[in-house]
Amino acid sequence: MKKTILLPILSIALAAAVLFAASAGLSGVREKIAQENLNAIMTTLLPGSETFTEEAYTGEDANIRTTYKSESGYVVHVVTSGYAGDISMLVGVSSDGRVTGLVIRDMKETPGLGRKALTDTQFLAQFLNTDGTAAVGENIDALTGATVTSKAVTQGVNSAVSFVTGADSSSGATTWGE
Repeated sequence: MKKTILLPILSIALAAAVLFAASAGLSGVREKIAQENLNAIMTTLLPGSETFTEEAYTGEDANIRTTYKSESGYVVHVVTSGYAGDISMLVGVSSDGRVTGLVIRDMKETPGLGRKALTDTQFLAQFLNTDGTAAVGENIDALTGATVTSKAVTQGVNSAVSFVTGADSSSGATTWGE
């Protein structure tokens, strides 16, 4: 009776040990791949840059999470509040304060409306070469049916540019309720 119980318990313990060892061994690989993917995205967002150094952000803008300095500017990770939750994006900004690229990394916006910001190249392209004064309804056309999402993306882009140009403060360019 004891042998019939002991064998399955030993098998489960051995399997758990093997899985734990494999997970521990692969965690470094997972982190390395994630960093390589981030570097590939950043080199696309900020053409001409190859190395990025993460810098601590100590400013007042609550939208800015992380900054990555390179030889030709910064890639700024910003998170803003959209209609259905946070919108996380990376914004490339050249040293002269112009947006060179933008990618939305994560959002929970409404499918078919705000979620279009993930893939609508015409919407995202409006931000290229802007200088931190973008405003929905003025020089940025909102996504149809997704004004809040459009303003949140605009606010994130303006925050990133403001950081690079030294005007680092919460962006008022997309004041809610207007």
